[in-house]
This record gives sequence, C-alpha cells and structure tokens, in this order.
Amino acid sequence: MTVPAELGFRMPAEWARHERTWMAWPTEGYTLGDEPDDAYRAWSQVANTIARHEPVTMVVDPAARASAELWLDAAVRQVERPLNDAWMRDIGPTFLVGDGGELAVADWVFNGWGAQEWAQWDKDSKIAEEVAGLAGARRFASRMVNEGGGIHVDGEGTVLITETVQLDPGRNKDWTKEQVERELRDFLGVRKVIWLPRGLTRDYGEFGTRGHVDIVAAFVQPGVVVVHTQPDPAHPDHEVGRENAALLRASTDAKGRHLEVVEIPAPTILAEADGEPVDYSYINHYLGNGFVLLCGFDDPRDQEAAAILGKLLPGRTVELVDARPVFERGGGIHCITQQQPA
Repeated sequence: MTVPAELGFRMPAEWARHERTWMAWPTEGYTLGDEPDDAYRAWSQVANTIARHEPVTMVVDPAARASAELWLDAAVRQVERPLNDAWMRDIGPTFLVGDGGELAVADWVFNGWGAQEWAQWDKDSKIAEEVAGLAGARRFASRMVNEGGGIHVDGEGTVLITETVQLDPGRNKDWTKEQVERELRDFLGVRKVIWLPRGLTRDYGEFGTRGHVDIVAAFVQPGVVVVHTQPDPAHPDHEVGRENAALLRASTDAKGRHLEVVEIPAPTILAEADGEPVDYSYINHYLGNGFVLLCGFDDPRDQEAAAILGKLLPGRTVELVDARPVFERGGGIHCITQQQPA
C-alpha cells in the first residue's frame, strides 16, 4: 500500500495558512445534554467568531437543520451529512499537503474514543471520507485507530502524542510503540515522535478521551511548546503538568533542537458543582488566519493566558470565547474545529 509520506505529503503546522475551518453541529446525545441551547450557543460562538477571519464549513445532520439555521451566521457554510456527534477534530480527517500544494487527508479509524460504552459512531466513522470528498482531497485510509485530538505537529517533522491514547487497548490492542510511530511517520510525514505518558485527570472519566494531547501540550512555533500546568497542589493535575513539562524540556525535535517549554497555568477553578476536578485548559486553543481562538472560563487567568499566547504568536488577534459549556461536554475549542490548510 502506498502511504502519503512516500508521495511527499505531510501535515502542516496549525499556524500555516488555512483554506477553511471545518466543524460539526451538535445533534443528539450527551453533547446536547439537558441544556441544548448551551451547546448551540458555544458551537455557534466558535463558528461565528472564526468566520470573521476565514471560511467555515459546518457539517449539519439533516435533523438539526432548524437549530443550525437559527444560531449560525450566514457566513458559515452549511452542508448536510448524518452525524452522531460534534467533535470534528476527532471524527474528521487530518489534512495533508504535498510538495506541489496538493491536498490529501489521513483518514484514521474512528471507534468512539476506544469503543466507549456510551458512544455511537456508525455515522461519525464516515465523516472523514465525506469531508475529504467535499474538500476535493485525496484520501489515504490508515489502519490505526486515532483522533485528531491525539496528535499535535510542528510542521517540521515532530509530533506529540500520549501513551494512554495511542496504546489504549480499546483503540490499538497489541500495537507496539514502534508500530504506532511507523504509522504516524507514514501518514503525517513526521520523523520524530515525542511520547507523553498521560493526559489530564478528568479526561479519564466517563466522557473523556483517555488522554488527548491537545489539552496538555501544543506547538506554537517550531521548537516552542506550550504546556498545561496546575499550580495548586490540591488538584490531581498538579503532578501531571510537572511530569509533562519536565519530559518536554528534556526532549529534542526532529531538527535536533531542545524544546523551549512555556508553561500556561490552569484557571483558578479547581472543581465543578459536582465536586469533580475540572480539566479547564488554555492549551486547547485554535490557531487560524491572523487569530488565536482561546478558551475562556470567566477566570482571572484568562487574560494571563491571552497575554502569553499573544506574545508567542505576534500579529494574531487573541479572541476569547466562553468554553465552559464545551468542556462540560468533554472537550474544548480545539476539539470541535479542524483546519484545512491552504
């Protein structure tokens, strides 16, 4: 089987110029929850904000057409396809570009974040192929179970992943690290894989992903990584952040550079109303054409995080969107967006 890397395809960094952003509209199940308007408001605020900077295409289940029409700005293009859920980062394709600018996708196997009991994916498992067709991109089907939130690249040959996602028995039973790395090299065009041991504590709860990397660490420049840290020792993510930061500081990228690690403190909120620890994180931001879309939590550290990212990403407008309704449903802004590179 011919793989993308053999033909010169690779996954660009998120800060490379976009053709558009893809999203999926909340349709049913826990993503809608008991307060559907909260989900509609959150997803539409993200889409409508991005649409001021670059084109947005929203995949909408036919049954959800009325709510999408009500909440989305006219600038957001809508296409109808059957959906189970609304996490486009995970159900959608990973876009690749070729040496001559050709567009392709890596279509991972999607099985409901490791075949979790509550998940349904009969429709979502087909969305990557549908989006590839709508985008006019060549499709390469991987045999590995993976989601877009489980990878983060620098565009220069390095990818960040976590052991608890890629080696999850519900995803890739009996796979070795070597097999995972080979698949990522073949499909993303990377040369260096940096393994983090785990994700945030809440991400291992009922509706978690079991450790997606895009909530704990992300490249913002070649050689520069932002990492989630929890200053309060009372929070279970205090040690998680320390461990990840130390590992990243000891790492080099595909070009042999020692990584510069910038810590972004978690919001001051430690627990939700049910007493469970929150996984609120500023790492789960989204980079687009001339902007940074940052998760906001009505927290004193919102502006601190905005200032850090603004300094690291000069020339980009930092836009804050209340991400609490998204996190209550199991993810963040990065989780509901997927970039199509120009």
